[in-house]
Amino acid sequence: MDWSHFTPWSSLIGGCVLGVAASALILLNGRILGVCGILASVLRRDSAELPWRLSLLAGLVVAPWLLHALAGMWPAQLQLPAPRVPASWPRLAIAGVLVGTGTRYANGCTSGHGICGLARLSPRSAVATFAFMASGFGTVFVMNHLLFIG
Repeated sequence: MDWSHFTPWSSLIGGCVLGVAASALILLNGRILGVCGILASVLRRDSAELPWRLSLLAGLVVAPWLLHALAGMWPAQLQLPAPRVPASWPRLAIAGVLVGTGTRYANGCTSGHGICGLARLSPRSAVATFAFMASGFGTVFVMNHLLFIG
């Protein structure tokens, strides 16, 4: 494990914020926080719920920039390490297409199945979460230990 980039506090805070957002969305709107489904709905231009869906997606894009802008005001002990993505843009694009394809086949993504579905004790979400976690673990193992690409 790369302990210099281990960020338990930011991960804990991020998980809590995500949990509060998912809880608020289901309690206030009766909707599941499945980001891929929300994005698909926006792309299909389902107009009835477009404002809140666009707001949620905009928040996902704007929040990291806002965090970066505000981080300079925090004490040095609370500074977050700069994110590092050791992959080329083509590799990231291919990974994005594969993840998008997988979410369509699974009828949901990690936020819909892994957070909201498991919290509702959905058997379908448990199977989907197991499948995409096992696929992720397997892919990392093959890429890093068998193909030595990573």
